[in-house]
Amino acid sequence: MSVLMAYLRSWDGWTWFGFFAQACFFGRFFVQWIATERARRVVIPAAFWWYSLIGGVLILVYSIVRKDPVFTAGSALALVIYLRNMVFHYRGQRSRAVHDGEQGVA
Repeated sequence: MSVLMAYLRSWDGWTWFGFFAQACFFGRFFVQWIATERARRVVIPAAFWWYSLIGGVLILVYSIVRKDPVFTAGSALALVIYLRNMVFHYRGQRSRAVHDGEQGVA
């Protein structure tokens, strides 16, 4: 037990930041799971992409501070994908709203 406590005390603020970043990133899976369970079909809500983006930015910051080029490259590329998926998500919502509005006009 004392070895574990010594190990935990050796963590600096950036290690705790990294765990916080991972927790934010993990939140996206939880949000997606709950939305899917409620709908009884696979659903990817906007919150999934927001958690992806926020967690991804935090992980990118952590990997830059830790000077990990592999993790930095992977995190940076993933952010591009998350941003693009958010664009698709919100465009889809907007086009559905326009389409639904046209359907309501008689």
